[in-house]
Amino acid sequence: KKMENGKAEINCLEQKVIHRVSSADKVTLQDIARESVGTICEKMHRLPEEYLEELKNGLRVILEGGNGSQHREEFFILQKFVQGRTDLTAKTLVRAHRVQLEILVAINTGIQGFLHPSISLSQNSLIEIFGYKRCRNIACQNQLPADDCTCEICNNTSGFCNLCMCVICNKFDFEVNTCRWIGCDLCSHWTHTDCAIRQQLICMGPSSKSGAGPSEMVFRCQACNRTSELLGWVKDVFQHCAPSWDGEALTRELDYVSRIFHGSKDPRGRKLFWKCDDLKEKLKSKKIDSKAACRAILIFFQELEVDSAKGLENGESGRLIAPQDACNRIAEVVQEAIRKMEIVADEKMRMFKKARMALEACDRELADKYREVAELKMERQKRKVQIEELEKIVRLKNAEADMFQLKANEAKREAERLQRIALAKQDKSEEEFTSNYLKQRLNEAEAEKQYLYEKIKLQETSRASQSSNGGDPSQMLMYSKIHDLLYSAPPKPDTQGHPFRTNP
Repeated sequence: KKMENGKAEINCLEQKVIHRVSSADKVTLQDIARESVGTICEKMHRLPEEYLEELKNGLRVILEGGNGSQHREEFFILQKFVQGRTDLTAKTLVRAHRVQLEILVAINTGIQGFLHPSISLSQNSLIEIFGYKRCRNIACQNQLPADDCTCEICNNTSGFCNLCMCVICNKFDFEVNTCRWIGCDLCSHWTHTDCAIRQQLICMGPSSKSGAGPSEMVFRCQACNRTSELLGWVKDVFQHCAPSWDGEALTRELDYVSRIFHGSKDPRGRKLFWKCDDLKEKLKSKKIDSKAACRAILIFFQELEVDSAKGLENGESGRLIAPQDACNRIAEVVQEAIRKMEIVADEKMRMFKKARMALEACDRELADKYREVAELKMERQKRKVQIEELEKIVRLKNAEADMFQLKANEAKREAERLQRIALAKQDKSEEEFTSNYLKQRLNEAEAEKQYLYEKIKLQETSRASQSSNGGDPSQMLMYSKIHDLLYSAPPKPDTQGHPFRTNP
């Protein structure tokens, strides 16, 4: 059984190797981008898996852009074809081939991750990503708009996800625990630090604590148009994430902080800018290692916080505060505390909701995987049953062929035996016919001889009677010659003219 299965697998591999695709059945990336879903789907179902993988690899090479401007131009042409079509709706894409759908999504988003063999999203997820109903970030996969946000950017920007994409460039990456991203304290939208600096969204602004005067560096969110202070945010990032950074990551983060506070005019921001530049130079010249630099920046933040507290106390002790002002200050502090608590609660709720959505997405993905595995098992079992049936048919046909061959050999031997019998009977019948013929001729000759003998005898009798009366002497001479011939040599059978004559 194992040998038969091995032969079947070898035959299957040989069939795959020798399989060729005709020119009429070939499908190109341009065909997928331009022609109707049903036509391409029908063709792709007839194509081997190797050809479909070559199509995906070809698009992956174009997206990588290894050939420079030529690949970029090819991709822009394909994307223009896809984005200019109106027939690519959820109803039509449901009937699309799996590889066809992956290629369309990769062209529309420009992300080659959808073509990777180890990444397999469900067909519904791919359709939602193509229709901008789901985040195109494979690591996020949230429904859009994320968190049911109603801001102008989330509602008007196709495919934008406020959980992982930059408000300005609408791009995402996989950087976490870094100053490369700036988050808004109020609306929780994210922006690349580089994009914020380029759009001049990082600038001097009124302090979120005092609300008076341009006293510190703030970030103005483009989504909600409100400001968030940056010094506390940088301090929180370093306190929570810096211990896990290596030397290269720490240098990169210090560079981000230097660029953020480059235009700072408040004392604390300037001190932070100088401190970051100093630590960068020491790390570059290897005067200190990354752990020492990490400790130094954390100690600096602690000292900066102590100095700020002392300055606030000195400023308040130098003048008396009216009771009404004191009450107002206390009310502001309480409101600020409540606001921060609400922000924290909202953030916790958002994180909980995100985690729940991620769990639900994982459950759906797991259910899809289980369903796909079950379908693959059923398909495999069906193929196995078909192969076994084909093997049974082949064995039956081989047995029938052997049986017919055996019967043919027996019939051949029987025909040869009958032929030998027929030849023997033919020879025997020829001999019997010849013998009977010779006997018949011999009997005829004997009868002729007897007849002539009786005739001669009769003539002799008549001659004797005539001689007594004086007969013709010539006639008597003739009768005597005939008599001598009959008794001197008996007649031989004449077989010269017969077709069965045999030479003695």
